Amino acid sequence: MAPAVVVKLGGGLITDKASLTTLRAPLLKRLANELAAAVNAGIHVLVVHGAGSFGHLRAKAWALADGRSDVQGNDGCANQDEAVEMVRADMLTLSGHVVSALRDAGVTTSTHPPHRWATGDGPDFSGDLAPLQPGTTVPVTWGDVVPVAGPASFGILSGDDMVHRCAVELPHITRVVFAMGGADGVLRRPPHEATEEDLITEWRDDSAFEGHHAAEMDVTGGIGLKVERARSIAQHGIETLFVNGEVEGRLQAALMGQPVRGTRFPPAQKG
Repeated sequence: MAPAVVVKLGGGLITDKASLTTLRAPLLKRLANELAAAVNAGIHVLVVHGAGSFGHLRAKAWALADGRSDVQGNDGCANQDEAVEMVRADMLTLSGHVVSALRDAGVTTSTHPPHRWATGDGPDFSGDLAPLQPGTTVPVTWGDVVPVAGPASFGILSGDDMVHRCAVELPHITRVVFAMGGADGVLRRPPHEATEEDLITEWRDDSAFEGHHAAEMDVTGGIGLKVERARSIAQHGIETLFVNGEVEGRLQAALMGQPVRGTRFPPAQKG
């Protein structure tokens, strides 16, 4: 079987996270070309992308991660239900940009909106993952507002939880790549304080790190959740990498299994 990789394109990488529904189009185009190079080399890829400014800002304003409540946002939506539909529509728009960039690079894709096939938030969400199996077609999915049982009615399913489940449950996954913006990987100090020596190149369970979590806009746990999911994926015997997608060539190298600057979570040896 061809090697298969799950890649997470961070929302803060492909969008301007501080400005509502603002795409970083030239960067996305270059990332799509790097991904296409890996596909052309015979690697099967599943793309999970973050929400960035297409999801987090409105979801935060309406407290959508906490489910149904009487919170009142200030972005022009009339109520939470309207905000849910707006976030889902914005995420479909963002996925359209991702798919268009990949298709322009010559990649055949399929699109899988989570609110149509997944229920529940957190790592134990329900849904059929089989259609996300990467092959000659690259499936694309993302973090989304999904139905949740009980009075909550809805919640946020993080793309990081989706990456974890796909990596450990789909067959033939050999590597996971988190492509992020603003840092070369997991840092011992916040990015605005860090030097090149603060990059954790090989994760150890006693590694201490700090990262920027934009709590005023992020609704899914930031770098801390990504590290926890990466640790778990590696414990399942799957190599996991954090790389800086803003640096040309790093995503492609990581997808191809080539040496690359970043943070590597070494896979646990299967007995």
